[in-house]
Amino acid sequence: MAGGEPTPCATAAPLRLIRDVARISSAGFSGIFKKDCADLSRRVSLLAHLLEEIRDSKKVKENGELGSSSCNSLLSDLTLALQAAKRLVVAANGFDDSKISSDGAINKLSFQFQCVTWKLEKALTNIPFDDFDISEEVQEQIELVRAQLKRACERYGVSLNSSVLYRALSQPLDKEIDPFRPSNRSIGSLHVESTGIIDHEVGQKIEGHLEGIAPENDIQNVESLGKSSTSFETASPKDSDSPKIKNSTCKSLDENKKTDSPVIPEDFLCPISLELMKDPVIVSTGQTYERSYIQRWIDCGNTTCPKTQQKLQNLTLTPNYVLRSLISQWCMKHNVEQTTALMNGRIKKSDGSFRYVTGDIAAIEALVRKLSSRSVEERRVAVSEIRSLSKRSTDNRILLAETGAIPILVNLLTSEDAQIQDNAVTSILNLSIFENNKGLIMLANAIPSIVQVLRAGSMEAKENAAATLFSLSLADENKIIIGASGAIPALVDLLQSGSPRGKKDAATALFNLCIYHGNKGRAVRSGIITALLKMLTDSSSCMVDEALTILSVLAGHLEAKAAIVKASTIPVLIDLLRTGSPRNKENASAILLSLCKRDNENLACLRRLGAVIPLSELAKNGTERAQRKANSLLENLRKLQQV
Repeated sequence: MAGGEPTPCATAAPLRLIRDVARISSAGFSGIFKKDCADLSRRVSLLAHLLEEIRDSKKVKENGELGSSSCNSLLSDLTLALQAAKRLVVAANGFDDSKISSDGAINKLSFQFQCVTWKLEKALTNIPFDDFDISEEVQEQIELVRAQLKRACERYGVSLNSSVLYRALSQPLDKEIDPFRPSNRSIGSLHVESTGIIDHEVGQKIEGHLEGIAPENDIQNVESLGKSSTSFETASPKDSDSPKIKNSTCKSLDENKKTDSPVIPEDFLCPISLELMKDPVIVSTGQTYERSYIQRWIDCGNTTCPKTQQKLQNLTLTPNYVLRSLISQWCMKHNVEQTTALMNGRIKKSDGSFRYVTGDIAAIEALVRKLSSRSVEERRVAVSEIRSLSKRSTDNRILLAETGAIPILVNLLTSEDAQIQDNAVTSILNLSIFENNKGLIMLANAIPSIVQVLRAGSMEAKENAAATLFSLSLADENKIIIGASGAIPALVDLLQSGSPRGKKDAATALFNLCIYHGNKGRAVRSGIITALLKMLTDSSSCMVDEALTILSVLAGHLEAKAAIVKASTIPVLIDLLRTGSPRNKENASAILLSLCKRDNENLACLRRLGAVIPLSELAKNGTERAQRKANSLLENLRKLQQV
């Protein structure tokens, strides 16, 4: 494919690879890389819409070729990356570390996941969307996938320099890859059929390096944790553009250790993640872990101590303040930056100075303990006070999270006491405003309980549950989790029958969730089109802007497009072109353009309903975006008339 002029068939190979990965995924994944395989497969499947639009683009159909070298490079790089992805999910699916003799096998496959993820992300850089008239919806989707791939690559935990990537991506996947050694050994019984050649020129294309943190996959096997004992703390220096890149080999681990990075004391490392602990907590066996990792271990249904295998007598996580203080002192001494907002009893202020909060911590800890009181009244008073504290300041949000309030508040979401439930969900909403707390809320498995409040809570609780889902969905990976949780039908119900504020909160959450392509079909099947049309036609509604904004995100989706047309929405949109506000007209024209793209039947409907006059007026006097959309529609109408 790299040579010769591509044809529309040039998209056939990558589309076939995507279908192959989807077919493998449909059978389900197993083994310790189950989550990695599922995540990679899901992201790969989202690329099908881009390739289909390239294949069906007018330029390709008229010219019979892709044309520019950038387009050729895009498909070449993408195909190579997809080949690597397919081979990797085949290799990693069902991987069982107990059957592999090589001690480093897990780390090596993790490294391959990082390499393939990096390759996919780079293949999606600088896509010439305009060359193929790619829809705004698909453009947004690809940017979302790119962001997810970039974060996933960073989470795998090895700094990638050009020589490491060159060798790793050039190596067949039936071989073990060691990022710190030039030689390779086979992974015992792991054999994969070779389905293509990895790009051997990648070493010449890389500039710089990526730095990441250790993987955060769900823990499924304590023995595998023991084997993953390598700590990737050193970072390789940036590669220059000199010819040395082509001939360099991977530096050994000993050479990397010559950097000035201090050796972290073993007691400061979490036994699960092997990372420097930020929030160390003690379990009932006396062992100390990073809070987020041991909480995830417990949330997975485990009732034993990961390190000792003893049964946990209770699931209480007690902050280890002595160790936290020692870690903070060590970090300051060695100039190691800690990402935690609370350091040695101090909170860093925006001006760089510190505020001592030791007294505040003691008071908040006492309050958090009352959340677990046997007395309903005491719990009621405590959660009400926490709601008030979490609303007042960022410092309070930090301290409440640091003292372990979030998991307890999540448990209170299922309380039978309506007042406790209302205050708990509002407290979580307030805490989610601080960015670092979003991850802690997700780790506490809050989404199912928030959705339950959204379905059956008081109206105030429903409003705040919807607002919480919006806040959490600002992180791209959370859009997928929330969409799969059953939240969208509950949000559509609130959009239809909620209070004015509830409808606003539901609309905001739905808009943000529907940026992710997989949630659009869920929204359509939940009846969102009917709800939005009612908002457009109800004279008493104050949510025309919100309805149009959500429709503009949905209109490029095939299932949504069919539902919008079937609901007789086009006449309503044309009427808004005549009478709506400038913003209404802009969004209405954008929706109509999406509905009429490559659809002569809808274009003919526009002409019959007299859209030419308001479109002509909009092309002269509308906003810049409205003029652009109106002119595109008028051009398409003129072409239709010539047919």
